Amino acid sequence: MQENRIWSPEETLDREQFRDIQSKRLKEMVQRVYDSVPHYKKKFDTMGLSPADIQSVDDLSKLPFTTKLDFRDNYPYGLFAVPQKQVVRIHASSGTTGKPTVVGYTKNDMEMWKEMIARLVTMAGVTDEDVAQISFGYGLFTGAFGLHQGLEHVGATVIPMSSGNTRKQIMVMQDFGTTALISTPSYALHMAEIAKEMGIDPKKDLKLKWGLFGGEGSTEAMRREINEAWGLFATENYGMSELIGPGVSGECLALKGMHINEDHFFPEIIDPETGEVLPPGSVGELVITTLSKEALPIIRYRTSDITSLHYEKCDCGRTTVRMAKISGRSNDMLILGGVNVFPSQIEEVLFNVDGIGPHYQIKVYKKGHLDRIEVDVELVNADLLDSFSQIENLNQTIRQRLRTVLGIDAKVNIMQPRTLQRFEGKAKRVIDLREE
Repeated sequence: MQENRIWSPEETLDREQFRDIQSKRLKEMVQRVYDSVPHYKKKFDTMGLSPADIQSVDDLSKLPFTTKLDFRDNYPYGLFAVPQKQVVRIHASSGTTGKPTVVGYTKNDMEMWKEMIARLVTMAGVTDEDVAQISFGYGLFTGAFGLHQGLEHVGATVIPMSSGNTRKQIMVMQDFGTTALISTPSYALHMAEIAKEMGIDPKKDLKLKWGLFGGEGSTEAMRREINEAWGLFATENYGMSELIGPGVSGECLALKGMHINEDHFFPEIIDPETGEVLPPGSVGELVITTLSKEALPIIRYRTSDITSLHYEKCDCGRTTVRMAKISGRSNDMLILGGVNVFPSQIEEVLFNVDGIGPHYQIKVYKKGHLDRIEVDVELVNADLLDSFSQIENLNQTIRQRLRTVLGIDAKVNIMQPRTLQRFEGKAKRVIDLREE
């Protein structure tokens, strides 16, 4: 493992220095949103809250939460805090379940964003000697453009491939000497499959060293699968459109959690049911307040992501708080007969079963009045289909392990290789048929 380089001195401040910066920026931001964003002014006034009531980060819990519904209710520009002429970039979420979440950036926001990404790619190993291939889709989605500008900022050579056309991706990777791959983890696994079909051994025939993955959750088992397939060092980064896009946090080479750029984003962990702020180390829902954004400052955004926060100094030398790998989303959690099930639990089981590939799909449906779950998985080797006893043993192994982890029974469908859908962007793993 290479030395952990640190891009910015702000990544090594002591806790008191962080607190001073955060409190100063929070006070300024709260006054600004009260004066500039009618949505927040109305919320404050309804609560009997004045900006003067917020003097430090200790007062943060007095402030209201912001949710995705607030974005939809104020679509498209209702949460912006600056005039239109100061907005130099617009991005938006995919909007697959309704109107997209629209976000904007001023020139200063763009500079800050670039700096945040520079920190994250540096802690993930990338330098000005790397060739970075971005295999996220370019467009309204924040991922590709966000990482692009930060990678250029550190001096890396950027190949803006976008997603799709996977065989060409592999050809470019080989011919251009790509050393860093930027994509979703599920697309990285798909690309590895295609490379092998093309007769290319990713470990021998390519120069990849780093994998910077985001855009969807993944498990440690998935990381191992990616590392094994490509022969690279995989790290995860985190962000969401509502906050900035990628740039909120990312892993360093010590892999001790994702460092949050907390001089610009203040994190809290709350009980998702009660909204109560939980102490450090507790597992709960991540809430983020932006401290320095101009176009779209956001107060206490409920991310729905389940994680925990850890404040000890990292082995890499950074002192920024670290968030644990996302264990699930409170709004992705499946409740089956009163049992809480996260798709990540199922993924962890499947990735540790020999003979099963990395692609899967979960179906939830009603049988009578009871919830039922099915899991479709693929074989690595189609030859196994010739042996009924081997398939039956494999099926029983998976069902037993799922029952142990989930506490419920799941039907398992073992399918031929390359049967299930591949995803170039965020993978859609769960199909919930209970409302139909």
